[in-house]
Amino acid sequence: MPTPKQMEKLAAEAIRSRAPSAAAPDAPLPAEYWESVLEGPRADTSGAQMRQRRLSEIQRHLLRVSCRRCERTVEIQTADAVRLYGGNAVWKDVAQRLLDNTCQQRTGRHEEDGCWPGFDMP
Repeated sequence: MPTPKQMEKLAAEAIRSRAPSAAAPDAPLPAEYWESVLEGPRADTSGAQMRQRRLSEIQRHLLRVSCRRCERTVEIQTADAVRLYGGNAVWKDVAQRLLDNTCQQRTGRHEEDGCWPGFDMP
């Protein structure tokens, strides 16, 4: 059985003999990694950007919006949304209209009426 000093020496040698390709945790990531991330399919579809897109620019098949107040969810196919509201309509406005058309939370006060949209990614 090796002594504690010998074990420390073996551990230090093992660390030194590691492959140089293993980067330190705080080392910057290689440029190839960032290129693959930025070219990925979800690179430009954050929630805020998705809400501001026109329906004709959205490539998803299914659009989903839910109410944070009454927990109701409305789904619509992108093709149907374009047919009903036009390709230039902004998804945020269309989602609000979809929720408001069937809203159950009517209090009579303009500030409190209607649903509060929460945009889900299908």
